[in-house]
Amino acid sequence: MTDVTTHLLADVAARMRWYKALAERAFEQVDDAQWAWRSDPEANSMAIVVKHMAGNMRSRWTDFLTTDGEKPERARDGEFDVDAESRAELMRAWEDGWACTFAAIEALGPDDGLRTVEIRGRPLTVVEALHRQLAHYAYHVGQIVLLARMQVGATWESLSIPRGGSDAYRPA
Repeated sequence: MTDVTTHLLADVAARMRWYKALAERAFEQVDDAQWAWRSDPEANSMAIVVKHMAGNMRSRWTDFLTTDGEKPERARDGEFDVDAESRAELMRAWEDGWACTFAAIEALGPDDGLRTVEIRGRPLTVVEALHRQLAHYAYHVGQIVLLARMQVGATWESLSIPRGGSDAYRPA
């Protein structure tokens, strides 16, 4: 089982790095107005999603094995408020959140996979918590990419296989 857990930990870290890079490639294509754009007053902007993800990462991964993943000091609802935080400030929070995430994952060992952790009082194995967070981040990165794509329009640079390029990626 330890070989499976070791592989899982490496794969989760690699996939999280890929999602982080995917979002950042989308960020590179938008200006500050596009970064803060919301389709309506109740919708999230890329800035709001980044703020939420950073808050989630700090809460979930700080003292991951020993405290509930929902820290008492987290103000989750406030993560969805439109504030005067600059893009640079939010990107610092983004980097800090990811650093916390990767430090916690990299500290895990092969015997940790079936340990129990809690998120919002709910017991989960480490493996379950890893999958939960990976899915959560993929969900929000998808939102970021869609929001960026909507704003950039025809000048969008594809983050994967560009339209009409599928044949180049087929095995010979």
